Amino acid sequence: MRLLLQGGQVWTAGERAPFRADVLVEDQRIAAIWRDSKGTAADAHTDAHTDTQTRDCTGCTLIPGLVDGHSHLSFAEPANFADHGNIPPEEHVLITMRHARIVLEAGFTSVLSAGAAKPRLDVVIRNAINAGHIPGPRMLAASPELTNTGNLGDERMMHIYRESVGMIVDGELEMLKTCRLLIREGVDTLKLNVSGNHTVKGSRQDQTIMTDIELGTAARTAHAHGKRLAVHTRAADSILLALKHQADILYHLEFADARSLDALEQQKERIFVAPAFGLLHNTIFEAEAWGITRAKAEAAGMMQQFEGVLAVYPELKRRGVRVLVGGDYGFPWTPHGTNARDLEHFVKFFGYSPVEALTAATKTGAAAMLLAGQTGEIREGFLADIVAVEGDPTKDVRLLQDKKKLKMVMKDGRIHVPAA
Repeated sequence: MRLLLQGGQVWTAGERAPFRADVLVEDQRIAAIWRDSKGTAADAHTDAHTDTQTRDCTGCTLIPGLVDGHSHLSFAEPANFADHGNIPPEEHVLITMRHARIVLEAGFTSVLSAGAAKPRLDVVIRNAINAGHIPGPRMLAASPELTNTGNLGDERMMHIYRESVGMIVDGELEMLKTCRLLIREGVDTLKLNVSGNHTVKGSRQDQTIMTDIELGTAARTAHAHGKRLAVHTRAADSILLALKHQADILYHLEFADARSLDALEQQKERIFVAPAFGLLHNTIFEAEAWGITRAKAEAAGMMQQFEGVLAVYPELKRRGVRVLVGGDYGFPWTPHGTNARDLEHFVKFFGYSPVEALTAATKTGAAAMLLAGQTGEIREGFLADIVAVEGDPTKDVRLLQDKKKLKMVMKDGRIHVPAA
């Protein structure tokens, strides 16, 4: 199929300002980009092809499909996080399928999973999307969050066995067997909770809970099989431990100190980081309807995290560390489909220009997906992942939050918005 996107502006992710151009999509890829201020550049090239369809994009800016670098499609938006364990696998598959469609229709054509709620959920959804059986973004599948007894994700009690989104591993042998099991089942990324969290009384956010030997075992196993290692690292020591073992993707980092910032900068050509700021922001300021008042959030230590993010991420930007958009969406106060709000956070809180925020959400995200040179930009030969936005998001990224302004979402040359 040949489709000509005509009349719009194009932002390639490689130039600072959009320019007037027509874009020809053939099958899954971008076949040609014809720049022209008069809107006639494509005519001579398409007249001979009677099978070429056209789509009027006047008033729109064409941008690359967005990439969520901290995605949890299987997070079912429960107010009580432990309730994930009460969802049967069959229902959980259907819930995750629905979220995949919602996120795609919000303009995100790729997602880097930061943890699945059950061992094979991401794998099954990824495979179904790749086979064309269900709509959804291109996806790198993650394991559940591998954690330790008493750490984030361990919902068990002495008198009741409960599960949530974590798999409990203690010691070298358990870690080795669990990682090999998950790799056998097809994950692309192993996710580990190295730090604690503000929600866990005995394993706090500024503490490093996972041991050197546990993390090292997971890292060696992942990399031996050609897989990625993603880590939940809030504490400074956990950041250094993760970097020691060559973790590929580091999340949160609120308590990074001078040593860990220097270490992150030294490995900036190899790693990706992400603040996962959407959940933090909304829990503090927008979760009162679910019983989380500002006072409760502050008492839990969340303002320390908030202030840490505001200090750390402008510094990481200054040092040239690659930062991903992605905000831990999948809670009632961070529903799936609102992912584009992260771009506004980058501009408002971290000192990014709109173009820099868009680049983080496209070109940088594509590199994190291991798809640099294939997507994340609008260029000839690249995969046709294109979003048509009414207006100019290079001047106002908030446009991406308005579903009415997303006039087209295309992935692999197939239009998903508007629905056929």
